[in-house]
Amino acid sequence: MTLLRDENLAAAFDHAARSYDTLVAANPGYHAHLRRSARRLGLPCGGEGLRVLDLGCGTGASTAALAEALPGADITAVDASAGMLERAAAKTWPPNVTFTHAPAERLAQAGVTGPFDAVFAAYLFRNVTDPDAVLRTVRALLVPGGRLAVHEYTLGGRRTDRAVWTLVCRGVVQPVATLLGDGDLYRHLWRSVVEFDTADRFADRLRANGFDRVRRLPLPGWQTGITHTFTGRRPLTVPEDAR
Repeated sequence: MTLLRDENLAAAFDHAARSYDTLVAANPGYHAHLRRSARRLGLPCGGEGLRVLDLGCGTGASTAALAEALPGADITAVDASAGMLERAAAKTWPPNVTFTHAPAERLAQAGVTGPFDAVFAAYLFRNVTDPDAVLRTVRALLVPGGRLAVHEYTLGGRRTDRAVWTLVCRGVVQPVATLLGDGDLYRHLWRSVVEFDTADRFADRLRANGFDRVRRLPLPGWQTGITHTFTGRRPLTVPEDAR
């Protein structure tokens, strides 16, 4: 199958929203890993007085991780899937969390404007048509010195990384998703990872799009070599070639 993109991908997530939380709950470490990545933003004082953008919030797992790590921050959570966002917004949230329906490529049209002190993006960049354009948008939304954390499936480059990913997807995730009527989305999941950047290449992509202090950080458990946190910063002065 070809990769799902834009409206087709949003529609697939709309359909999968009803069972999404159940599937991810069966993934060992899923929520703990998101919390770890949120903490890796390294924002001070629980985010008190800061604005944080949760880009690609899905049903709110990443939003919950941010709300726990940064209880003092104003969190704007955004997703392109109306179905996923409806599930997220129906949960109980503190008053400093708001939700907006918008693709990452059209934030300004939906009224999502900076500056933000930090941006968090979980499982987003391999799903967008032009990750470089979205990274440039993110950089422009950040204050100088603002921080980015990306939590993403990015294979480490070893054969075993791809083998484990394929075994989990084809042996567990895809059969269950097919029974639920969401086989296309989870076949896309497998392919989107194997065709996306390796971890080293994605770190280079961040640097090429104007971020500095870029770090690639592993996550524990079965996802070692499969899922990483990437952190970076909008420089205090943006280089000419990154504008």
